[in-house]
Amino acid sequence: MDTLKFAVLPGDGIGPEVMAVALEVLARAAGEENLKPEPVEADAGGVAIDRHGTALPPATLERCDGADAILFGSVGGPKWENLPPKEQPERAALLPLRKRFSLFANIRPGLLYPELVGASPLKSERIPEGIDLVCIRELTGGIYFGQPKGTRDLPDGDREALDTMVYKKSEIERIAEVAIATARSRGKRICSVDKANVLETSVLWRQVVTDYMAAHAPEIALSHMYVDNAAMQLARDPNQFDVLLTENMFGDILSDEMAVICGSLGMLSSASLGTVENRHGHRFGLYEPAGGTAPDIAGKNLANPCAQVLSAAMMLRFSFGLEALADRIEAAVRKTVTSGMRTGDIAFGGPSVGTREMGDAIISNL
Repeated sequence: MDTLKFAVLPGDGIGPEVMAVALEVLARAAGEENLKPEPVEADAGGVAIDRHGTALPPATLERCDGADAILFGSVGGPKWENLPPKEQPERAALLPLRKRFSLFANIRPGLLYPELVGASPLKSERIPEGIDLVCIRELTGGIYFGQPKGTRDLPDGDREALDTMVYKKSEIERIAEVAIATARSRGKRICSVDKANVLETSVLWRQVVTDYMAAHAPEIALSHMYVDNAAMQLARDPNQFDVLLTENMFGDILSDEMAVICGSLGMLSSASLGTVENRHGHRFGLYEPAGGTAPDIAGKNLANPCAQVLSAAMMLRFSFGLEALADRIEAAVRKTVTSGMRTGDIAFGGPSVGTREMGDAIISNL
């Protein structure tokens, strides 16, 4: 029996309860394929601050170092909002993990099943067949990590803050390669999003993406769009896009807009892939749901576990090479939610069920 060793960081709020469902689904699906999941749990986020005084304890990093992937929950919440920004769970846990494991490529599918179009804030006539696109976001460069960065008092008594947006050609080329691989498995179209009419980094971004794709993927249709227009076009006609490729900050914003038009954060998964291979010869990655910790419903059996389950499926696909098993889990989720088995946040005129009941239904549909 092959072992699938991965670190599990359930996090805060609804994180532990939806993670429990994902692990049960993984255990059942993998067991039927003679595979043995070996989750190694550790603290991260607010719970780690409470227990260890830091959002990312050394013991957690050690367990992540010894794993082939990380299955991440959600971190943060009102309890820790008064901490200094650098110590808050979201910043002090996720950003260091991205840097430590060079998790430069964020893959976030935007998927709304045709049966659930009523859950989207868009008019159903705009998306009669649902929504199906993917956002590829560069994750370790740009304004979030550029130096210098800081806040200082000026001699005249004023105060200023500084963030620096920096991109190198090599960083743009490697994220373009991820977008190319994604487009080849889909509709062979990429829209690269930038702000080249204002930003020097975007001028370089557009030039490098254009040159790299001409040299390495001439069969892929490439278009360019300014980020402000892209935000409008996502709301007007999301299915005009197949693969969206963009830098860190723009991707942060556009992927959240994409999540909203798809109707439910509780349905959207994501993968953050690194530059190094694990012991299976696949990319080490961190897999997490797109939504937050939802502390208002934590522990009430109301959270939608689908995004966490779908993130686990992405882990099987990208970090363990188990494409068929990932497809099987994704099909079980789709069968479950389109048959009327829906948690409260994706119910619209139909029955809603609890977190545990949703998990049991997914397992029964495997």
